Amino acid sequence: MGFTDVSLAGLRVVREVAERGTFSAAAASLGYTQSAVSRQVAAVERAAGAPVFERRREGVRPTRAGRVILRHAAAVLAEIDAADRELRGLPAQAGTVRLGAFPSAGAVLLPRALAALRRTHPGITVLTRDGGTPALVRALRAGSLDLAILASEPPFRAPDTETPALVLQTLTERELRVAVPSTHPLAAADSVPFDALHDRQWIAGRSSPDGPQLGVWPGLDGRHDIVHTARDWLTKLNLVAAGCGLTTIPAVMSAAAPPGVRVLPVRGGPEERRRLMVAHLPAPLPPTAHHVIEALHKAAATTDPPASP
Repeated sequence: MGFTDVSLAGLRVVREVAERGTFSAAAASLGYTQSAVSRQVAAVERAAGAPVFERRREGVRPTRAGRVILRHAAAVLAEIDAADRELRGLPAQAGTVRLGAFPSAGAVLLPRALAALRRTHPGITVLTRDGGTPALVRALRAGSLDLAILASEPPFRAPDTETPALVLQTLTERELRVAVPSTHPLAAADSVPFDALHDRQWIAGRSSPDGPQLGVWPGLDGRHDIVHTARDWLTKLNLVAAGCGLTTIPAVMSAAAPPGVRVLPVRGGPEERRRLMVAHLPAPLPPTAHHVIEALHKAAATTDPPASP
């Protein structure tokens, strides 16, 4: 059996495992049993004559052979999907860009960029999905995304250690902020002293299952009083507006704060900055992807209003 005999189902399963990071997660996403996923991967490995994944305690990652297969699988599956659309009489998606973003980017940055793109390049279709940085990076490497908006904090390391390294363009780098109820004593000034954040009640949560805990100001000593847990950023901000506690917020989301919330910088203590980047694989991008990146840069330049009144 040569690699030319590999099935399309096997290629789709390999891509899904690479994107999800585990056989069980891929099985759940595809609606397969885990044993069915294992059989498909084993068949691809027999055809390739080499392991496709390196099994690790925390999950799997593609081997060198796996990366080769994923690179070609992306092109093969795209052509098959295009043929399927044509046979069903659906329009071609030649102008489509698949864009992933971490959840808070979807509140302000992404809508502004897409609205501008519709005006300047109406022929481009952008398909979006959100996720944590690890999931988005896996999707890039699996060929399921063309671009991804990622967040990073000092010391601003690369999002993964795989090769080849992802190409990263900084969209913006700004300070983290704290959201407080407009009726709270801390809202009376134009900034919040770091020391005033001790012993506060916080609204926190993970925006994605594989993401870090977000919402408590970094660097605070001791145990934190987390009174509400929420994954969604807008839920957190509406809880702040209701006077239920404080939460942190990237500066890029300041414009999304609802009435009743002040978004303020924090003075004193360790500096907390966050970098927004757009990432892609180190391969030539089509003009459509470059237009999307340009729109993201322009949107990032307009999403940092002063502290809310």
